[in-house]
Amino acid sequence: MEDHAIPPFDVSDIPFDDGQELRSPPHNYEVEQALLGAVLSNNKAFERISDFLLPVHFADPAHAEIYHACKTLIERGQLANATTLKNFFASNGNLEDLGGTSYLAELQSNVVTIINASEYGKIIHDLYIRRELIDLGEEVVNNAHTHELELSATQQIEGAEQKLYRLAEEGQTEGGFTSFADALAVSMNYIDVAMKQGDGISGVSSGLRDVDKLLGGFHHSDLIILAARPSMGKTAFVTNIAFNIAQSTKPGHNAEGDEVDIPMSVAFFSLEMSADQLASRILSSAAETPSHLMRKGELTEDQFEHVFQVSRALSNYKLFIDDTPNLTIPGLRNRVRRLKRQHGLDIIIVDYLQLMSGAPGGKSDSRVQEVSEISRGLKGIAKEMNVPVIALSQLSRQTEQREDKRPQLSDLRESGSIEQDADVVIFLYRDEYYIAREKPGQGADDSTDKFHEKLANHEARLDAARNKAEMIVGKQRHGPIGSVELHFNGEFTKFSDLAEEDQLPESY
Repeated sequence: MEDHAIPPFDVSDIPFDDGQELRSPPHNYEVEQALLGAVLSNNKAFERISDFLLPVHFADPAHAEIYHACKTLIERGQLANATTLKNFFASNGNLEDLGGTSYLAELQSNVVTIINASEYGKIIHDLYIRRELIDLGEEVVNNAHTHELELSATQQIEGAEQKLYRLAEEGQTEGGFTSFADALAVSMNYIDVAMKQGDGISGVSSGLRDVDKLLGGFHHSDLIILAARPSMGKTAFVTNIAFNIAQSTKPGHNAEGDEVDIPMSVAFFSLEMSADQLASRILSSAAETPSHLMRKGELTEDQFEHVFQVSRALSNYKLFIDDTPNLTIPGLRNRVRRLKRQHGLDIIIVDYLQLMSGAPGGKSDSRVQEVSEISRGLKGIAKEMNVPVIALSQLSRQTEQREDKRPQLSDLRESGSIEQDADVVIFLYRDEYYIAREKPGQGADDSTDKFHEKLANHEARLDAARNKAEMIVGKQRHGPIGSVELHFNGEFTKFSDLAEEDQLPESY
């Protein structure tokens, strides 16, 4: 006969009162008894609570073990009642303090109805969350009294906030299925927005015509990975997008309920450049004034006046920069929550993913695992905030070894789950950068004419690629992959649309 032994439940997972507290932890043994009686008398009661209630949520360890046994049998398709559980508990003696196996029959016989099973389950779950809050509060106090060199007070706060966030997620008992009708209503709303705009854009516009044509804008809750080798213009590209979005508006309502245009809000996390450096780059691009002249103070009076006027206009935009180094996912989540509450939020940009740290005090087995946790965290933030998140990422050096140096999905550095978590993966590529470094030399067997011919061919290739960049979409969960060509002005670090006649004939 097949062995159907019930695996033991680890009662060490259940919080116990150690007797040091003046007040006992929140609990309600009567509700636990009522719920277990309902399950034992009618296993259908389990269906009402199984998606959110676990054995560890019970305050009484014996009740937790009874529920664990019921859960195990019911999920096997077997009957769970006082009779079927009797032999199991008779052998381990875990119910002796409650009167032995007769306690099971007592629970089952005293049941009144299973109608309130769901409400009983929510009460038990709520009391468990309260006990966990008490434990977390004690842990915060104890950690604050401990002076560790590895964790600063700020990192302790972020760690506590992360645990509190996880507890908040665990505290949700209303999750579950969304009806197809409700999902369709949301989908139709997005379609309606795109139809009304008339430009095929249902997400946040990048401000670049051909990019929006291919992507349809940056969509809510999407994680967009922008990857490229150094010097391709990753930061310049996202600062241009941030500026374009910040100077845009969206329909909304004021305090009186009137329809108004609301400025869009951008959160830019710059882990590589300081806030003032990033602001200078945006100012240079917007004013179309070389940044090196601004930095060295070599502007003419007219140029300075122009830059000053542009800076005054830019100061009104809702573009918020956070240059905190070694930012963690909990730290980023806390900042964007606060920003959304105070100023609204339409898009999050992270420059760049590999400069982020894992959870404070966390120990990952490898950097690949840590980066994977970061990418999953960013995707979670995109869903929670319901805004697109653009995260820059490095590429491995293997692109340099190929004849065609256009990046591929396999080039994502420390990829782990980056490709899996991303809804869209974008690569930037500038042929001009590589061609400029391939200037031919004169070989020993080359005649003067042959050498000049090689130089002319090289110059022709360079001219054809000059000031052009490719944005390659290597993955798009909701649309096609392809490529668009953009104009790149290195002097102002500015990306813009190509003239219609200079566009690529079609995506590849």
